[in-house]
This record gives sequence, structure tokens and C-alpha cells, in this order.
Amino acid sequence: MKEILFQKDELLNLEFSLNREILRANMSNAYACTTLSGCNTRKYHGLLIVPQPKIDNENHVLLSSLDETVIQKDQEFHLALHCYKDNCFYPKGHKYLESYYLKNLPITTYRIGNICLTKEIQIQQRRDRLLIKYTLKEADSNITLNLQPLLAFRQIHKLSHKNDNADTSYQSIDNGVMYQMYPNYTPLYIQFSKKVKYNHCPDWYYNFEYIREKERGYDYLEDLLMMGVFSIELAPGESFYLSCGIENSNPFLLSQDFKRESKIRFEINSMEDVLKRASRMFFCHTSTTDVDIVAGFPWFGRWGRDTFISLAGLCLGIDDMRIFLSVVDTILKDFKNGLFPNLGHGFEAAYNSCDTPLWFFWALQQYVCFNDDKKHVWKKYNKVMKSILENFEQGFSNIRMDSNYLLWQGQEGKALTWMDAVVDGVPVTQRKGYAVEINCLWYNAVMFYIELAKENCDDGAIQHWQDFCANFPINFKETFWSKEKGYLADYVDGDYKDFSVRPNMIFATSLQYSPISVKIRQLIVEKVKSELLTPRGLRSLSPTHKDYKGIYFGNQKERDYAYHNGTVWPWLLGAFSEGYLRTYGKQGVGFIKEIYDGFESALCEYCVGSIAEVYDGNSPHKAGGCISQAWSVAEIVRMKYLIDKYSKDSE
Repeated sequence: MKEILFQKDELLNLEFSLNREILRANMSNAYACTTLSGCNTRKYHGLLIVPQPKIDNENHVLLSSLDETVIQKDQEFHLALHCYKDNCFYPKGHKYLESYYLKNLPITTYRIGNICLTKEIQIQQRRDRLLIKYTLKEADSNITLNLQPLLAFRQIHKLSHKNDNADTSYQSIDNGVMYQMYPNYTPLYIQFSKKVKYNHCPDWYYNFEYIREKERGYDYLEDLLMMGVFSIELAPGESFYLSCGIENSNPFLLSQDFKRESKIRFEINSMEDVLKRASRMFFCHTSTTDVDIVAGFPWFGRWGRDTFISLAGLCLGIDDMRIFLSVVDTILKDFKNGLFPNLGHGFEAAYNSCDTPLWFFWALQQYVCFNDDKKHVWKKYNKVMKSILENFEQGFSNIRMDSNYLLWQGQEGKALTWMDAVVDGVPVTQRKGYAVEINCLWYNAVMFYIELAKENCDDGAIQHWQDFCANFPINFKETFWSKEKGYLADYVDGDYKDFSVRPNMIFATSLQYSPISVKIRQLIVEKVKSELLTPRGLRSLSPTHKDYKGIYFGNQKERDYAYHNGTVWPWLLGAFSEGYLRTYGKQGVGFIKEIYDGFESALCEYCVGSIAEVYDGNSPHKAGGCISQAWSVAEIVRMKYLIDKYSKDSE
């Protein structure tokens, strides 16, 4: 992979640099996020965004930005860039950007005549703290660097506006200051590795415009509080360190802290290194033992379905399977009556997904593939698996196994499959009845359970599901297969069979246990390849369909209508790749590798170093949604695992 380096001409072009975002997150889900130009274009952007347990345990923007001004010989050069109301950009400091280089740490270089200033940023892994190193690489005399912190102190989904409740005072601490705009917030500590001058002059700055929120149909204007100005003298060749965190630090140890953190970062020399870096950011350690998967940055939290789909690939990505069971055990704390929460925790958990428990089986299946530890998995989780199967067999009000052994699901005003967008109380793609991927997952789950039961000599479990094993494949084929059309129905509701070409049938080819023949699987793979496959994933609906939406753009309603009606999803490439390779074996490796290699360019678009949630169905397949999505990254990682596996098997 070529190095991740952006040069002056790219950074100066706002059409280019504003459309590429940079992200770094730590183990507690604190993060820093902005654009290549340093201009915040989303309400979710900021330099220090941290959870606030005393308020709502959600992420909050404390420090929105830190505006730099270089002063030499009484001349001021403002390095910041903001977008104000009516698309007014000021002070246009991006014109001094020389380069942005991502190796082990991101390094931003500014050049002003004979002045060369670099900035290196990292989020500390085990503390909610931003560390910045400034170095005056070149200059013909000393300079003064002024820093102005712009504070928000608000939840990521909201916006800040001038108000009389904000506390504009400060407290002096060692080599810095402490701010706390509102009660119950963790204070913000800003400290320096050398003595600085501080001029406290609080003032509100008005009407910052977040252009991405404007495009998405949300409120997009914000006021931020500028508390004061820090001034630091720098000599040519000199460096200093800056800390922005939620607890007091020893400023005299900042250089050591920065170097120590730098040592645990690895250099990026390959596409796999970039994906490893991205994978690490999704693991959120909520306590010493509990670990969640963040579904996507910058606005998603934990989602049950996403957790189980992402877990295998993310653990492969970081080359550490030890954390796998910690994530499973954490979400098990919210397991109830055979169901996992689709989103949320505890009292706020929502159990509105019929497939999340089935993805739990799939995740354990992947773990067994990597570890060959069937006895441990059975001993640890057989009661949970049995509970899920029994509850589905007995049935809920909205999910049940029918007499034909197929799984039925449906609920008015809800969409219980992964295609769950709802507009004005009406599901866009409700798919009530027998959904094809739900039944593929259901069959795979039961068969995997039987596999483990056989390994552990549980004859009762095996005997209980004998009739299911004998009859399910026959009934599945009769229900979904059309010999005339040559592919599977997407869902069946009574006498109605929906033959819209969607990607859900691909799971009949990818799962370890499939209820259909190899010949039918091959026809499905080719149908998906011809109508749904793009370089960035699978379309959620064929372009030949009357409801196809090829562009994912606009307000919430417009985007929700497109979400599962043509929008491309990278995560589906995991299933497509596995189905394709199960079908074609050695002969299919080259084709899948070509798709995988194509994601190298995607890692320098939208979110630098990660993969988006979705892409447009129409070419050139522009990225959209969350800038860094767990299951997108995970399944691209798993593609590489499958490529290596089938390449090795073919030797």
C-alpha cells in the first residue's frame, strides 16, 4: 500500500479536504474527529469528545477546536479554519497547510514563508486525554504561538448556543487552566510542558456552520465559548507538549507520556496495518472486565446485531481473539428471554430484532473456526443457545417457529430484520413473514447447536431437533425457491412471495450450514454478482427495481427511503466473498482479491484510515452514513482471512 500522505494542493482544495475526515478513538470510546483541513463540518466533530457518566453516559464535545496563531516580527498568521453562517470560511488557515502524513501518528505540517511548524496528535489509550506535540522545525527567529480553545460542553447530538448559565470562570493549575462550563460535567484541564502566558478573555463566537448537518436536514448553527488565549515562545528546533483531558496531570511528564503512547502505536506499511488501526477503535472498555463494540463513529453506540456480525472480523483485525469472549460476556448481561438487545443497555435496551440471537450463534461459530474449542464454547454457552432455540420454537408475539419449521417474524410499525428503517411510523422494508436470511441464519444456528451437542455427547439435544433437520431444507426450498426465476424470494407472507432482488439471499450461500444445493447456490451467487455487486459492497436492491434509489443523500426521510432500497453496504461483502469462495473455491480467489484490493483507495476517502457505513448504489459510489463503521471494517478484514484461507487450501 502506498503511504497515506496528503500534499498542499489537496489540502488547499476544500472540495477535497472537507470531504475527508480524520478520527482517533481510545479504549473508553473518547475520540477526536475533524476534517483534513481542520474545519469541523459536523456537530460530532471536536478535539476532545468524552463520555459523561454523571449526565447520561453519552459522548459529549468538551473541546471543539484549538485555534493556532503564529506571530513573528509582529505579523500574525492564523492557522485555523472555520465555516460560519452562509458558507463563510474564516480565517482560511488551510492555505498554510503543507502536508498531512499518517505513519504511526498523524503529523500535520504548516509552512509560512521560512517557518515550518509540525503538529502531532494522539488520544491516550487508557485516559480520556488528548496529547499534542508542536515542533518549530524551521524559522529564522523565535516565534510566539497563540492558542485559543473553543468550548462546547454539550452532547454530541445537540448544539451549543450562547446562554447565561455557562460558567466562564477558570482555575489556575500547574502550567495551565481548568474549565467547567456546567455542573455535573467533568472539568476540562489544559496543561503545557513549559510555562505559558494566559489571558482570560471569555467571549462567545457565533454561528459556526456545520455543512454536513445542513445537508442531512438537521440544525447546523452553533455558538462556541472562547475562554482565553495561551501564548508560548518557541525557538527554532524546539518542541512542547499540550494536554487536554478530564483530570489534572503532571505537566512535567507530558513529554514522557507522549513518547510512551507513541511506542504502543505501530507504523502503517500495509492495508492490513490500516485496518488493524481502524479495528482497535471499535472496542470500548466500559469497566475492567466489560467490553462493548461501538457500531460506528461518530454517532452510534452499541448495537447487538452489529456486535455479533463485527466481532470475528475485528478480533482478526487486531490479531487478538482473547477479547472475543469478553465482548460476548458483556452483552450477555442484557440477554433476556432468548433475546439480545438490538440497541441500548439495561432499562433502556430495545429488544426489537429477530436476527440478533441468530448472529450470536454465527459469532460463536466463527470463534470455533479460529480456536477449535468446541468443548469450552459448549460448556460456557450451551444454556444460552438452548434458551434462544426454545424461545424461538415456542414463539413470541412477533417471532415464532411455524409447523413447517420456518421462522416467521413481523410486527406492525416495526421492521425486525437488519433492513429496519422506519419513516413516519411505517417500515420502509418491513418484510413481514418468512424472511430469507432469517431462515438461513435459523437453520445454521440449529445445525451448529447440533454439531456442538454431538461433540459433547448430548443425545437429548440431538434427538430433539431430528425432525427439524429432516424437514427444514425441503420446506425452505418449497417456500423460497423459484426454478423459473433462478433465485430465492426475499420474503414470503402467506401466498405472497416477494422476488425483489436483494442481497439477503446471499446468506444461503455463505453460511456453514445451507439448506439448498450447490447448484442453487451457484445461481444465487451469479444473480447477486450481476445485479447487486459493486466495488464497495452489495446494493440493497437491484437497479432494475422501480423502488431503487441510487443516491444516499438528503434529509432523514430521503436517506431512510434509500437506506435499504439501493444503497451499497460494505459489510455484505463478507457473506458474498464466503459464498463465492464456497462455490468456486480456488478459482474464485483472484476475483475476491481484486475487490479486496480495491478498498485501498477507500481508506484514503471519507474517513482517512477506515471504511464508511454505506455508499451510493450509483457509480462512482460515494461514501455516506457513519464515517467509520464496525461491520464494514470487520467484514473487509474477514475477506482477507477468507482469501488467505482458500489460497492456502488450494496449494
